[in-house]
Amino acid sequence: MLSAFTGSLSGLARRVSPHSSRTRVPLNNLVFSLALSLALSLAFSAALPGEARGQTDDEKTVTAIFNERLTTGEMYYLLEDLCKNIGPRLSGSEGAERSVTWAKEVMEGYGFDRVYLQEVMVPHWERGEPEQVRIVNVDEGMIELSALAIGGSEPTAPTGLTAPVVVVHSLEEVEEIGREAVEGKIVFYNRRFDQTVISTGPGYGGAVDQRTAGPSQAARFGAVGVVIRSAGSDFSDAPHTGGLRYAEDVERIPAAALGYQSADRLERALEEQPEAMLYMRLASKWHPDALSHNVIGEIRGSERPDEIILVGGHLDSWDVAEGAHDDGAGVVHSIGVLRTFQKLGIQPRHTIRAVLFMNEENGLRGGLKYAEVARDTGENHVIALESDAGGFSPRGFGVSADDDVIERFRSWLPLFPQNTVSYINMGGGGADIGPLRRETGTPTIGFIPDSQRAFDYHHATTDVFEAVNRRELELGGASIATLIYLIDKYGLRDDMAQ
Repeated sequence: MLSAFTGSLSGLARRVSPHSSRTRVPLNNLVFSLALSLALSLAFSAALPGEARGQTDDEKTVTAIFNERLTTGEMYYLLEDLCKNIGPRLSGSEGAERSVTWAKEVMEGYGFDRVYLQEVMVPHWERGEPEQVRIVNVDEGMIELSALAIGGSEPTAPTGLTAPVVVVHSLEEVEEIGREAVEGKIVFYNRRFDQTVISTGPGYGGAVDQRTAGPSQAARFGAVGVVIRSAGSDFSDAPHTGGLRYAEDVERIPAAALGYQSADRLERALEEQPEAMLYMRLASKWHPDALSHNVIGEIRGSERPDEIILVGGHLDSWDVAEGAHDDGAGVVHSIGVLRTFQKLGIQPRHTIRAVLFMNEENGLRGGLKYAEVARDTGENHVIALESDAGGFSPRGFGVSADDDVIERFRSWLPLFPQNTVSYINMGGGGADIGPLRRETGTPTIGFIPDSQRAFDYHHATTDVFEAVNRRELELGGASIATLIYLIDKYGLRDDMAQ
């Protein structure tokens, strides 16, 4: 096992792109350190005191899964390779295509039973030259702001756009103040992330419509541009990008997101000098759709090979950072399930399939294509799990399935180590597996890690490998592998466990 492990890592070293200008992971050192950690893991696992006290087979397997992930850190180093040697991976870009090659070669190098590509046409948008957004017509003369074009934004004229600013806090307020107040101006959506929420998902959900639908709402009333306070939970000046959806019946106007502190500066400037204006210059551009791929790997089931348990994440990321949490973590979580089964000699009853979807961020074409093919070919998916909430400490799972399935899953909670998974919520899934559920009725699961820092990094320039904690990432991967192991062994219902 040790020689096979070091051989797979040597293959990984050979797969590092020679064209990358990024600092390369020191993979020769990585081979040695991971080989040593695996040897220690095997020795440690062979003498677990819990086994001597009579652990059940499931307890032994879960312990082995967590020990393997925590001691080797293999998926953490795989994430480093993806982040540092591939980097940003927005659909249609060179980075996205290199990530497809990377993912296929990684899974082939591990020797999974089947690895293949699924063609999908994806949108191709580029932001071009760095954004320029500044406050003008103020006593200071000019105040530079930290900004990013919202993904998919139309550009300004090459010379930029200068206009007065009107401040609103909701899409409804744009309609309330009407065309007379909005026409010819830049609308500043200034709604803050709700800091009173404990689970931060609702805070993001309560702020994000000004990004997705705000530009078209402003355009309906004659606005010439939009800036928003970023939909993030942090207080830094790192702006958060993300996608928007232009309505078909109104003009497409340029839109940018401001860092928290820059939004504060604009807010204060307008309070002190209402005649202040905003200058925007965005150089974004749309290109024709590009050919890309979902990357799929699987371990074939020994008893029910035509029944598929899917675990997935999305391979693409926004173009402004390395996409470490969003969704490099989900990529290595998914590969890691198959790799953990392989290394521990767990032969699944069902086929376990890892799907690395392309184009979740600005189109969802990978998820739509996968669901279309699954429907048309009649593939039988038992359940699908998606990891797309970051590489943070595991807390629970959300499940969209019948009540009896959810109760069955809850009965397994005592098998998870303390301070990892402690709850199973009703309702959950992911953007990429949502189409599969709609097309085929497949039950879905969403992995829920601790959310306190998720929207600090989400779609921001700070979403880099250094923001990921090795233990947290591997604990999440082990929790996902544990749930997949239990589903494979026991099924969703008693009749499936036979």
